[in-house]
Amino acid sequence: MRVVAINGSPHKNGNTYESLAVITKELEKQGIETEIIHVGNKVIRGCTGCNSCQKDKDNNCIFNDDLVNETTRKMTEADGIILGSPVYYSGIAGTMKAFLDRSFYSKSRYFRYKVCTAVAAVRRSGGVDTFHQLNNYFNLGEMIIVPSHYWSVIHGRAMGEVLRDEEGVQTLREVGKSMSWLMKSLDYAKNNVEQPVKEERKWTHFIR
Repeated sequence: MRVVAINGSPHKNGNTYESLAVITKELEKQGIETEIIHVGNKVIRGCTGCNSCQKDKDNNCIFNDDLVNETTRKMTEADGIILGSPVYYSGIAGTMKAFLDRSFYSKSRYFRYKVCTAVAAVRRSGGVDTFHQLNNYFNLGEMIIVPSHYWSVIHGRAMGEVLRDEEGVQTLREVGKSMSWLMKSLDYAKNNVEQPVKEERKWTHFIR
């Protein structure tokens, strides 16, 4: 089994990375392969809503000059996905937001029923807001969010300082354990429980 973690921080080995590493280390203890992919320091343009990805046979984004298509391919092949972002103005870091908009708009149909979790690394405030924003992608992707005893928000300012947040680190360790259990449970269920048939989506708006 394999999990792909997305580091949305501009700093490759900063607090977001350290937070993701706490989770991935727990997964690796359970025999699950992990990969942390750094996207936060790349140049990634936002989604233009052109819908070209919906017409492409592989649902690839039309912009092929960055790592979005390559990374979403890895995400579709993985059994689980982790999203990590620092908090910028009580929200997801800009490059990470651009990456997620394009990734989930083009490939969310392939993420259905994958196990997922998110973590926000913050100095002081806005962590829960950012955590919920990350979970919005999971919800619309019909993914299965890992349970934990608290929100996956971890605090620290200087590089590596999040590791001194004992409660935050414990929360992330519990997330890693729960993610492993849930992935293995779903893997068992695939051969024993039939998935619900997805209905064709109806699109409405509120203009009369």
